[in-house]
Amino acid sequence: MRITDVRAVQPIAANSPPDWRTSLGQFLVVIDTDAGLTGYGVGGGGLAAVHVVRTVLRDLLLGRESEPIDAHWRTMYDATLPFGRKGIAIMAISGVDLALWDLRGKAAGCPVAQLLGGAVNRPIPTYFTVWGAVPPQLAGQHQAFKLHVEPRDGSDPIAAAVDFVERSRLAIGPRCPLMIDAWMKWNVATTLAVAERVARHQVAWIEEPLPADDFAGYATLNDQCPIPIAGGEHEFTAAGFADLIERRLHRVLQPDVCWCGGMTELVKIYAMARKAGLRVCPHRGAEVWGLHAVAALDPEPLAESGRPWMTWVGGQPPIVDGFIRLTDAPGFGVTIDEAHLPVG
Repeated sequence: MRITDVRAVQPIAANSPPDWRTSLGQFLVVIDTDAGLTGYGVGGGGLAAVHVVRTVLRDLLLGRESEPIDAHWRTMYDATLPFGRKGIAIMAISGVDLALWDLRGKAAGCPVAQLLGGAVNRPIPTYFTVWGAVPPQLAGQHQAFKLHVEPRDGSDPIAAAVDFVERSRLAIGPRCPLMIDAWMKWNVATTLAVAERVARHQVAWIEEPLPADDFAGYATLNDQCPIPIAGGEHEFTAAGFADLIERRLHRVLQPDVCWCGGMTELVKIYAMARKAGLRVCPHRGAEVWGLHAVAALDPEPLAESGRPWMTWVGGQPPIVDGFIRLTDAPGFGVTIDEAHLPVG
């Protein structure tokens, strides 16, 4: 199965948020083959990543067989290494890699999850991410909740976080798992102060309280924080995660398959984490791209809600009563109406 074209566009739906989540957000990779099969993948980095695909990665794949994917990944990584060891270039590779995995599943006539040794149609619990406290009307609709706790009104971050946690625990009851996400806005002292005050509410993890490269700070939190620390959403490649794992800076690792290097790298990250006894809970794991790995590789699956504005991706399984199920459609099971893509 030979690659005849590699295309990249940035679809923008009407309800896409008017911020970096769109301008530097998701883009679509389409890989055509002479076998009549088309692979679809989603990466990050917006039009900047589209440029990387069109000007660098496309030429590396045209006329090549679609396999082996590992070799293609290494070729793309080596070609972008001088300018892209982390960030937008890896996000661009992620989209291409996922499109190649989609082709692999379609060629085999089975879902990607089955290629990874897993099963489909089993219920996977989901968690929903909200800003602030959980609205009471959402209680019972998901199996867990995560709070973005940074205040939007400039109020004290410690008081705001504690308030959000207390109100959310009251809304969802004592047994529903609850997590918090500081989105890299805190320091060590703030994190420890919040943890001390909310630990009694059974918070499962504190996500990204510090900037991603504050390794010293995370080492301190690993030693002193009574609540597990999660992170890795803004880390790239298995090599980057190897450093986090070796230093044991996070007890919960959160790679985003559309950013970290694609399925090729996510599989490696799962293997390293399993050997180290650490949990993996992918960022936006309920989106179909990461859901196949969650279904196949995760002994404690929990899938985070995704981006509702990506309405141009067909085949995304719905979340029903807090659970999501993969179908047996080949590849990632997505459909893209290319004739009506809302391209910006």
